[in-house]
Amino acid sequence: MQHDLTDTELDELWDEFHTVVNMTSRELGDWLRVRAADEVGEALPDRAGTETGQHVLRLLGKRKTDVDADDVALMQRVVDRVRSERREDLEPTAGEAHWRHRLMTVGHDPLKPVGETTDRRAD
Repeated sequence: MQHDLTDTELDELWDEFHTVVNMTSRELGDWLRVRAADEVGEALPDRAGTETGQHVLRLLGKRKTDVDADDVALMQRVVDRVRSERREDLEPTAGEAHWRHRLMTVGHDPLKPVGETTDRRAD
């Protein structure tokens, strides 16, 4: 499924997504497994966490040229969500644990300094 963005629009969204998603794919995968674990055991890695969290994790492994319409929609939702819950400068901010954990499920750790970015892939 192709997306309807111009190359410039995709570049801007890609960069913004990788700015707000400040956890590496390894950090996010570990977090999703921790969140999904319970007294009985741990979920399978490819099933741990929310559907959105798993989609973000898959997207972190993609190249920009491989994104589709679903990926574009997800990137926009994640950017909008993080921006609506954070200050514009994205400087480290302490808050209640449930708020931080909710943002971490989409790859954003509010306690991480700006500039510590994800392991993004180029074209």
